[in-house]
Amino acid sequence: MSSEELKLQIFRQVDALDASKLKEFYGLMLNYMNSSKDITEWIGVSESEKQGIENAIKEMNDGIGIPHEQVMLTMKRKYNHY
Repeated sequence: MSSEELKLQIFRQVDALDASKLKEFYGLMLNYMNSSKDITEWIGVSESEKQGIENAIKEMNDGIGIPHEQVMLTMKRKYNHY
C-alpha cells in the first residue's frame, strides 16, 4: 500500500468515527506523536513505580477509571470558590 493509499484509508476510518471515538482517537494520536522511544526516561524509576505506571496505562486502555472531563468538572465544583 502506498503512502497516499494509506493516508486515504486512515482518513476514511477517522471520518467514520462518532464524536466520542474521534476525541479518544485524537488523544491517542497526540500521545503517540508526542512520545519518544528514549529508554533513559526509566532510569531512576523504581520497579514499583514502573509497575504502577504500566498498570495505570493498562487500566486506561481497558476503559477503567474516571474520564478526564468528569475529574475536571468535579474539581471545578469543589474549588470554584477560589
